[in-house]
Amino acid sequence: MTTKTLTIDVPHRLTQDEARTRIAAGVTEAREKYTGSFARIEERWTGNHLDFHVGILGQSVTGRVDVGQDAVHIEVDLPWLLAALAGRIHPQLQDHTRKMLEAPNKS
Repeated sequence: MTTKTLTIDVPHRLTQDEARTRIAAGVTEAREKYTGSFARIEERWTGNHLDFHVGILGQSVTGRVDVGQDAVHIEVDLPWLLAALAGRIHPQLQDHTRKMLEAPNKS
């Protein structure tokens, strides 16, 4: 059984703190929106680094997000069952991340 790691880099023109704030807000929004769909959602921020774990469809998905000064780097480890969907997941995750980083500042 093979796993597949999706790697996504999304550039941004925000400060690193603003990019981290927007990514954190997006994670919180996803948690609230999809709580009923996921068996378990865990996240742990350490500075500008996020480790996460999601239980979905009886599968365990883990990943990492690093918020840099000019880009957000995402790695998602998909188990064999979900690895077949990597081609669909990659562009959706990339697009969603780009929208979070391009969203107007609500301040």
